[in-house]
Amino acid sequence: MRIAMIGTGYVGLVSGACFADFGHHVACVDKDSSKIDRLNAGVMPIWEPGLEGLVKSNAERGRLTFTTDLPGAVEGAEAVFIAVGTPARRGDGHADLTFVFEAVRELAKVIKPGTVVVTKSTVPVGTGDEIERILREEGVTDVSVASNPEFLREGAAIADFKHPDRIVVGAEDDRAQEVLREIYRPLFLNRAPILITGRRTAELTKYAANAFLAVKISFINEIADLCEAVDADVQDVARGIGLDNRIGPKFLHAGPGYGGSCFPKDTLALLQTADAAGVDQRIVRTTVEVNDDRKNDMVERVAGALGGDVAGKRVAVLGLAFKPNTDDMREAPSIPIVTALVERGAQVSAYDPVAREQAEKIFSGVEFSDDAYAAAEGADALVMVTEWDEFRALDLERVAGSLRGKVLVDLRNVYDPGEAEAAGLRYYGVGRGRPGS
Repeated sequence: MRIAMIGTGYVGLVSGACFADFGHHVACVDKDSSKIDRLNAGVMPIWEPGLEGLVKSNAERGRLTFTTDLPGAVEGAEAVFIAVGTPARRGDGHADLTFVFEAVRELAKVIKPGTVVVTKSTVPVGTGDEIERILREEGVTDVSVASNPEFLREGAAIADFKHPDRIVVGAEDDRAQEVLREIYRPLFLNRAPILITGRRTAELTKYAANAFLAVKISFINEIADLCEAVDADVQDVARGIGLDNRIGPKFLHAGPGYGGSCFPKDTLALLQTADAAGVDQRIVRTTVEVNDDRKNDMVERVAGALGGDVAGKRVAVLGLAFKPNTDDMREAPSIPIVTALVERGAQVSAYDPVAREQAEKIFSGVEFSDDAYAAAEGADALVMVTEWDEFRALDLERVAGSLRGKVLVDLRNVYDPGEAEAAGLRYYGVGRGRPGS
């Protein structure tokens, strides 16, 4: 099939490349001509394992193209996916649909009858209705509007796309259902379940899924605090409850709170939707509050490990991206932690395997190092913020020899406390008994 993908951000680029790898012909469109030029030259705008090779192979086979020409991209397309950004609006946290509606109005000028318009962007309930209204306002009636939310984890997006837990399609007519079933037909070999729902249900499913995962993260973080108070180990608690198949082990890792492009934005957008509908969402609201407080608590944890004051201390920070295997800094826990440390008078040396370029745009007064050991050299404390694989097997004796203060604040519980202490470090984990005990 011929597909047009409007937007070459994270969702649009990964989805477009994977659709092309299924054998479809995909034209990815973006207004940013410099981004399109870089993509045509094989330069990726994001860091995602396996993406560069996937784009290159499908571009060479002529199945994947990049252009600023919307009419040309849409010509002959049976489905047009909208995958533009929906950032949280400043002030109220509601999803900003400016880019979505701009894309729809431009699309209305060139779209052909019978085309299926699909929202891939994460959008509030009722967005598909508004897209239909705009198309009618622009004189377009003979098209279908569907919702097909993505459920991709940054760092594992290609595997998630090709081996999904489920494919959610929100469609109000047979034409949209048929086209989307055909697009995803290659996945039926993997027995990926396809869930056909109403459009509004599909839109809400995306928000509900992310909100539930955010709840699990905030829940285990509060349990971690309780573990410290009663001298228990959150790692074992998480295993104990995660082995219950009604709960499951995923997203039960205590740490500095959730971040990234989805959970913070989507929980706020869900609350805005609920407020507009006059329905209180107390669990999600509390989850957001707990997560915001969590990041501030991590700064206090570092300060406590250094005697209560970080002024004049040198603090090494390992990991800046919001999670491993991505360069995404959006809402990363490292941002409030590093910013607060600098504001309190600490000297911060930081290292991240791939997010340095993005981090340098955010932080000032931070020294960036070329590896973990260089960051640790002469520091009073080493703080583990993002659990990249290369941080999981550090030579702890070498780390202890490099550190001036011999303090390891492990916000991801990467290391065994006994192993760290045997190497000469004072270990502070999260939810692993009383801090420093």
